[in-house]
Amino acid sequence: MPRTERLLQLLDKSPRDDFLLYGLAIEHAKSGEHETALQYFDRAIEANRDNPYHYYHKAKSLEALERIDEALGTLRAGAAVAQEADDAKAVGEIRGYIDMIRINWPGQ
Repeated sequence: MPRTERLLQLLDKSPRDDFLLYGLAIEHAKSGEHETALQYFDRAIEANRDNPYHYYHKAKSLEALERIDEALGTLRAGAAVAQEADDAKAVGEIRGYIDMIRINWPGQ
């Protein structure tokens, strides 16, 4: 059974499980289905606003869709979540990604 199908079955039983929603988002992003991935990332964030990596990977899909301003806003929100949780590793990774976007997308 494909991974996405199995995750959907599990999600039927736990529709607000942010880990399952995040997993589905990642699977869709890997397949290049970034619009669908964004829907699952949004649901994952709604279910658990305290996971900075939900924001980080949502920004990856936004960047893939060239929605750079939205990606930066999402990263800033994720950095705030990480700072609130005193998660220095996540803060560093998110800030590094923000810097990378600024290098790759001049003028942002």
